[in-house]
Amino acid sequence: MAKHFNITGALTQELLAAGDNTSVSSISLANIEGTNTCTVDLYIEKNLVGKFYLLKGIRLPIGVTLFHDIKSFNNKAREFGLYIKLTAGSGTPAVDVILS
Repeated sequence: MAKHFNITGALTQELLAAGDNTSVSSISLANIEGTNTCTVDLYIEKNLVGKFYLLKGIRLPIGVTLFHDIKSFNNKAREFGLYIKLTAGSGTPAVDVILS
């Protein structure tokens, strides 16, 4: 089952918590902010070990959707979570995220 998130603001947000037991094979990111390009980082983080970036510093123009296929991701081991970080040069970034 797909998970949908609407994320607004320059922030870092947890998409999947460690132990959610969610499988992901595709990620869709759409810039829905009407006036600005935003920058997206998407990463897996494991406590006390660090981050593994799936996407880093990707500039997402207005109205553009990015599809990212991954081999397979499942966080049932309670060791790591999936996070997104949004930044914008000006204005407030807004991105729709679909994990499937």
